[in-house]
Amino acid sequence: MQFVMDTSAFIAGLRSPSGAAAEILRLTLPGRVQMLVSVPLFLEYEAVAMRQEHLRAAGLSQSDAAALLDAIATRMRPINIWFLWRPQLRDPDDEMVLEVAVNGGADAIITFNPRDFAPAVARFGLSLLVPAEALLRISGLSVTGKR
Repeated sequence: MQFVMDTSAFIAGLRSPSGAAAEILRLTLPGRVQMLVSVPLFLEYEAVAMRQEHLRAAGLSQSDAAALLDAIATRMRPINIWFLWRPQLRDPDDEMVLEVAVNGGADAIITFNPRDFAPAVARFGLSLLVPAEALLRISGLSVTGKR
């Protein structure tokens, strides 16, 4: 599965190691799933992850967080943004996520805020999943838990 995570889901993965978003990040490291990213989107992940409130919540030092970001970055597939379709969404930061998904041919956008992306994803044939739904899809389970 190829996907793009919005920043809130990415940060949740760092802050809550037992959550679905964290498990998706762990699955990225051995290459079981493919996370797509652009340089601007990764820079946003990094800037937000390095905020003191997130470091404290995750129990990470700046150097630990930097090492974790570096490890994840080595497994991400970089996407060049060739085409812009702005504006599609209300939040300009969400536009960045949508552009990576469309330019990279993602299967899904993973977010805790599907309502923010809903107007545009159908137009581009993307799935919109919260992290728990994405984990079910990755594992091949339906919402009912059956394969």
